[in-house]
Amino acid sequence: MSALGADQHLANAPPLRIAAQGIEFGFGPDCGIISDFVVTDQGKRISMMHRAPWVGTGLQLPADAPPHQAHLEGDFFCAPFSDASIDSAPLHGWPANGHWSPDGAVTANALRCILDQKVMGATVTKELSLTDNHPFLYQRHIFTGGQGAISAANHAMIALPNGGLLRFSAKRWFETPQTAPETDPSRGRSILHYPARSSDPRHFPAAAGGTIDLTQYPFGPAHEDFVIALEAPDSPLGWTAVSRPIERDLYISLRNPSHLPMTMLWHSNGGRDYAPWLGRHTGCLGVEEGVAPRLLNLPDDILTQAGQDHALVLAPNSTVETRHITGCIHWPTGEAVDDIQLKNDHLLITGAGRAHRALPIDAGFLRL
Repeated sequence: MSALGADQHLANAPPLRIAAQGIEFGFGPDCGIISDFVVTDQGKRISMMHRAPWVGTGLQLPADAPPHQAHLEGDFFCAPFSDASIDSAPLHGWPANGHWSPDGAVTANALRCILDQKVMGATVTKELSLTDNHPFLYQRHIFTGGQGAISAANHAMIALPNGGLLRFSAKRWFETPQTAPETDPSRGRSILHYPARSSDPRHFPAAAGGTIDLTQYPFGPAHEDFVIALEAPDSPLGWTAVSRPIERDLYISLRNPSHLPMTMLWHSNGGRDYAPWLGRHTGCLGVEEGVAPRLLNLPDDILTQAGQDHALVLAPNSTVETRHITGCIHWPTGEAVDDIQLKNDHLLITGAGRAHRALPIDAGFLRL
């Protein structure tokens, strides 16, 4: 763990504003935070990203808190994911805790920046871009050089103050790690069983017996839970869809399932009682797409035999990358999503009640 505390801003750099027609977001160079992501769709301003209640208040966090915790909102990139054992970095690695410096001119609708710190010897470049009238943020992270295998994931957080409905591309199964996020009942509590596995997210083992429906948020009061979904080998497009029936909007996450074969779901709903959480961090769903099989102690061949990556493998004089698309739209029915497909230059979304949207998209970005 780095000696740098969460209350110490790495450079106190002001956020940058990136915008295209109908879409905009802020970018904080400290910790690489994507904030205030807003899409204007069908005459509605859609804002679905979560912000922790202490962000922007000047609250001094515990000295051992990772720097990103002071900025906890929106989305950021982790490498390694859920780990603090590499490069003497804080939890989630230097991409989530270091400083990003612009590389060249920042344009109105695109940003390219380089992480000041190295990751296992690699230089990490972040590219964020928007396209007029596309309700999507296109993210690319490039590792140049370095040595070794590393986990990675984005860390998007959706605000669900009035609940939500979760749907997914085809999965092999859903599984919890060996231990719950909080094992000391004086600090917090979980309501899923650890470890456990189910091929049906509507019937996942509960700690108290019986089952819990993972497709509903929340699935209980005052809990902190973490569950991982493993993509099916024949899945053509990795997607997660979160609809908010009350707000009538929809969050969409898209990825190449061969490169990012895992969806990590962080249910943070008042289940931690110590600072800075204090039972007040509620209504947050992390939709964290990536590759991190060690979280479940899965052997590498579980993924590789299915044609899926088990890690980002870094090597001198080479580059590897991740690509990810996130977006949000007006969804008047508020219904759950039944299917998402790419067809030519459009993303086709079908709801369980037969609602339908065809959205313009750069279909080649994910390199499916």
